[in-house]
Amino acid sequence: MIAPLANVPQRILAFSDDLTRIRRDFHAHPELGFTEHRTSDRIAALLSSWGIETVRGIGGTGVVGIIEGRHPGKRYVGLRSDMDALPITETTNLPWQSTRPGCSHACGHDGHMAMLLGAARYLAETREFKGRVVLIFQPAEEGLGGARAMLKDGVLDRFPLDEIYGIHNSPNLQLGEVSVFPGPAMAGADFFDFTVAGKGSHAARPQDANDPIAAVVALVNEINTIVSRNLPPNESTVVSVTRIHSGTAYNVIPSSASVAGTVRAFSDVVREAVRIRMREIAAGVGLSFRVEVSFETRDVFSVLVNHPEETAALVEIAGSLFGDRVLTASRPVMGSEDFADFLAVVPGSFCWLGHSGDVALHNPGFVFDDQVLPLGAALYAKVAETRLV
Repeated sequence: MIAPLANVPQRILAFSDDLTRIRRDFHAHPELGFTEHRTSDRIAALLSSWGIETVRGIGGTGVVGIIEGRHPGKRYVGLRSDMDALPITETTNLPWQSTRPGCSHACGHDGHMAMLLGAARYLAETREFKGRVVLIFQPAEEGLGGARAMLKDGVLDRFPLDEIYGIHNSPNLQLGEVSVFPGPAMAGADFFDFTVAGKGSHAARPQDANDPIAAVVALVNEINTIVSRNLPPNESTVVSVTRIHSGTAYNVIPSSASVAGTVRAFSDVVREAVRIRMREIAAGVGLSFRVEVSFETRDVFSVLVNHPEETAALVEIAGSLFGDRVLTASRPVMGSEDFADFLAVVPGSFCWLGHSGDVALHNPGFVFDDQVLPLGAALYAKVAETRLV
């Protein structure tokens, strides 16, 4: 089924079964952000076995591989994959399903690693490029700041790059389709927390309480008006409350409550406007309900902005592999990706690669389609060969 879809090098097709085995091994042994110890051991061992210089421990569990081309050159291209799993219990019942309850590769990072490893193996064998390819296996993409940790640890000081590229799988596209476009492509994101401190009482005597649950209800209602009443209608923004905790019994008004959630937007100005409004709401609810409301927010993801020149190059490269399956009229998505932090300091581009499947990312029933592994490996490899000429 793969050959008609893309001009994948025969060498990559020849070891595609190995990529499937590697991917399923990662899948069976998922690890959360900054704890990817077995994962980084496996990656480093494979890279070393293919004669690739390997450096470990960057940004915690990050791994970097360096492949020098057989032709002299001074340009360096980075190819990046994330490594971490999600705190989700898998429900697929596949033979290679997660062996770790409460942890699974429900976002397909196992596939991303296998794709980049496939490109690494091919590029190490052929080395038909000038300069250097830097393979970046990044920990903790799922909201824990793995890209920022690697950058803070000097990954780009030790391995300077002229360009960088990343791929994410997508069950929302067809097998072999590539979606990529310049400009803002994925939203920046904040995580927020409100803590309400009131006064508890017996449920039969609410007059003795400063009810934090009543305050939380008002708080959530006000938060949900920020987008519709405080921001311009043409600014795509999502504010979602995703967690509310309070109370332990039927007959007790609790003394505290908490609310958490996320903000997504394509503008840092809008994100700051939301933060300001949330602080105002917290103060107002506190006065209205005679409770103390504290508010904290964390800038977790930057807006992912694809650079025009590198994106145009990626479109052309993907077209050489996948023909008319390259989609450039796609719209930005509200999801976030910390590859944005690399793109903030190095020109590059990020794309989505489609595979068959009807279960969304971050779902306990998500199933990764192994047919896409050689396609992703070929795209990574073709980017390196084409940009290092």
